[in-house]
Amino acid sequence: MARASKAGVKRSAAKTRRSRSAKGRNPKAQAQKTQPVDPQQLIADLRRERDKARSELAVRNSAYGERIAYQAATNDVLKVMSASPGDPQPVFDLISVRARDLCNAYGVTLYEFDGSLLHWRAATGVSDDPSVREAAKTAYPSPPLRYLLPNRAILDRAIVHVRDHDADTELHRVSFTVKSSVVVPMMRGGLPIGALHMGSREHGGFSDAQVQLLEIFADQAVIAIDNVRLFNEVQTKSRDLQEALRYQTGSANILNVIASSPTDVEPVLKAIVESACELCEAHDAVVLLKDGDDLCFSAHHGPIPINTDGWPIGRGWASGRAVVDRATVHVHDIYAEDDFTDGRELSRRAGSTAVRSILAAPLLREGESIGAILLRRQEVRPFNDKQIAMLQTFADQAVIAIENARLFDEVQQRTRELSKSLDELRTAQDRLVQTEKLASLGQLTAGIAHEIKNPLNFVNNFSALSVELVDELDETLVPAPLDQKMRGNVGELTAMLKSNLEKVVQHGKRADSIVKNMLQHSREGSGERRSADVNALVGESLNLAYHGARAEKPGFAVTLKHDLDPDAGALELYPQEITRALLNLISNGFYAATRRKAENDDGAFEPVLSAATRNLGETVEIRIRDNGTGIPPDVKEKMFNPFFTTKPTGEGTGLGLSITHDIVVKQHGGRIDVETELGVYTEVIVTLPRSNGSGATSKPE
Repeated sequence: MARASKAGVKRSAAKTRRSRSAKGRNPKAQAQKTQPVDPQQLIADLRRERDKARSELAVRNSAYGERIAYQAATNDVLKVMSASPGDPQPVFDLISVRARDLCNAYGVTLYEFDGSLLHWRAATGVSDDPSVREAAKTAYPSPPLRYLLPNRAILDRAIVHVRDHDADTELHRVSFTVKSSVVVPMMRGGLPIGALHMGSREHGGFSDAQVQLLEIFADQAVIAIDNVRLFNEVQTKSRDLQEALRYQTGSANILNVIASSPTDVEPVLKAIVESACELCEAHDAVVLLKDGDDLCFSAHHGPIPINTDGWPIGRGWASGRAVVDRATVHVHDIYAEDDFTDGRELSRRAGSTAVRSILAAPLLREGESIGAILLRRQEVRPFNDKQIAMLQTFADQAVIAIENARLFDEVQQRTRELSKSLDELRTAQDRLVQTEKLASLGQLTAGIAHEIKNPLNFVNNFSALSVELVDELDETLVPAPLDQKMRGNVGELTAMLKSNLEKVVQHGKRADSIVKNMLQHSREGSGERRSADVNALVGESLNLAYHGARAEKPGFAVTLKHDLDPDAGALELYPQEITRALLNLISNGFYAATRRKAENDDGAFEPVLSAATRNLGETVEIRIRDNGTGIPPDVKEKMFNPFFTTKPTGEGTGLGLSITHDIVVKQHGGRIDVETELGVYTEVIVTLPRSNGSGATSKPE
């Protein structure tokens, strides 16, 4: 109120000043100069201003309070949603209550749509009479017919706002108490999955803010439904995974037993019946092996007594039928099957009259039955599909164990041969894939580089020429009759233009350098293949790299160490290409060592790079080691990929190590290995064959 009064006083004072100013400009104002100000009128004006300010403040406070209430309601729904991820009903109930209370509605009803039928899920305030509510609920589920508002919103996939039920001729009036309604469809992925219906006893419907709140509640209901769906899916998958894990664990345990006792089948069969009994929820499990015309007991687990004598093979009992038919036999209830009289007799003779559900799987070797595995339950409870599949797996494992006892030596020998062949195949395949990948990339790189080269030359040449033209422009404008301000503006513009052109020249040269590296990466080997001394190549590469680094970076200081094997001798290779590869490796070592020194604040760290050679007979080993930052595992996996670099922009193209790999592996048939410890060292080991008899091509592909 005080602010409103002050505002009124200021406006009145402003009016007085304007009137005084205006009096000097027109006669009427001059005539009014002598009239006195009416204090009562001024007070009345101030009171009107105050009342208006109070009214506006009340409106703002009301709107703010409404927004706070809406936000609190949606937060409450979110809390309930997080507290009941597997049940949407508490969320539905709270939404109906909050929507009714906040929108002053007569009632709110929430429906869920399954694609064909509408289901009643929650309602608040629809009727105080329980019988009326039950009658309304029993009308659902129902098909979406247009004469009901929730159905109309679902069919149209749009908000339906009927401000006067009496004026809507299409509407079927369920309740004459409700005069107006709004229905918001609950949408997921463009499809309706439900609706939120809110009714009022008054004509005129609901405000835009109330409709918007109902839309928010509808979205939250959709989220709650999705949460339940996802929660149930996760629970189902979790149960399936747990079950699969149990099965996998049981199967793996048996495989471990098979591996640990390849010549003794008894421990394997014992593990199989124990696992089968546990994982398939049977009261007992039995393994029977064929012996002439009988099936003889071999392994058993469980409390049900068994007949240890020979069991004759025949279709009158489950295991015998499985052997004869060479198929799984599933008896839901042995006393309800007329064909299993022998099985009932065997159970009676063994004292296991309570056996009811039976599952038997044959043990098949090359299509012939060699026995059976049997599961039994003492109540009528058939086995499910997963348990049937699991028993078939156990049967296969039993066959494997039996076969192992007979074929152990042969399998062991064949396994060793296959393992060796597989390793050789993988090595050859990896080398072939890498060679083909680098060859294809080289062709692509060469094509791109040649296409970029010409326009890049134009950019570089004309940028440099434009810099000279800017200087000529400055000289031309010197005698021009320009005032000082104009000359300063012109000078500033030409300076900016010259600076921009210089940047273009600078980055054009960098792009030209990248293109040259790309062409070098794709070009074939230069020079001739000849015999060269390894130690001489390594020493020359160290000197070139060291003096090049000192010339490029003033203050460069790295300690070099040599450990060159005098017996390393000579290799048949492309000297220029190997020197290029070694320069790349040494330069990377310099970079890593100096970087670690820059990151070491105490100055006590001394960068060191060492080079060593070693004679390995048919091959020679070259080691380049630095005490730099080391290489992280994720970077090590990609370090030889073309265009991959960890250096800052402008300091590397990502082609150096790729070119090195190309030279060593593709061109010379050698190998590159990397040993590193993060923050301690990196050592690159290059192994080269002495001659071209390793299968490498005489020139790079």
